[in-house]
Amino acid sequence: MNEETRKISAERVPLSRGRVLRCAVGVADESGIGAVTMRSLAQALNTKPMSLYHYVANKSEILDGIIDIVFSEIETPSDRGGWRSEMSRRAASVRQVLGRHSWAIGLLESRTSPGPATLQHHNATLGTLRRAGLSVKSAAHAYALLDSYIYGFALQEAALPLSGPEPVAEVAAPMVEMFAGGAYPYLFEIATEHVLQPGYNFGDEFDIGLGVILDAVEGWITVDGE
Repeated sequence: MNEETRKISAERVPLSRGRVLRCAVGVADESGIGAVTMRSLAQALNTKPMSLYHYVANKSEILDGIIDIVFSEIETPSDRGGWRSEMSRRAASVRQVLGRHSWAIGLLESRTSPGPATLQHHNATLGTLRRAGLSVKSAAHAYALLDSYIYGFALQEAALPLSGPEPVAEVAAPMVEMFAGGAYPYLFEIATEHVLQPGYNFGDEFDIGLGVILDAVEGWITVDGE
């Protein structure tokens, strides 16, 4: 579809709040959150900036809306499985969604006017932890610990100069040469004996760390239940 066809197609679809917000997500995905402005959205929607104020009052309202869209894409934990499998499923979903919307990593907990999808997600997650047997305080600790880990891993993953196992050797080889002189023996060791081994994928570290956290939470459940 060429640019002219896109413009004609856009003119045929009426504006709405949902359409403006979905457009904002698209702009953020393509060019970063800094590119989301009334002017850029109006250009993408083939309309005038003033027309958008019928649907969103300002940039803050746009951020509230698009963060709620991100939360709506995350799988909500439920009572279908045990608490541990539900937390694992949720963690994998958060990581996957943030892989699509890396601009949102630092914004998920920043909004003071959270939308319904955001509130529903937080409530369901806390409910799963509470029904698992955690006290109110322990559930709060567990939620903070899990999200600190998941968001941090997603941020690190987004910043790495590689993705998946294929390009690791190509990217890491020049760095390994820097370690080979003996000044950084432990960096050389982990690079040659771990990172450069066949099938290495940094993403595999996610499940290992998550398992450690869930083991700790399981211990809290035992203590809280006594």
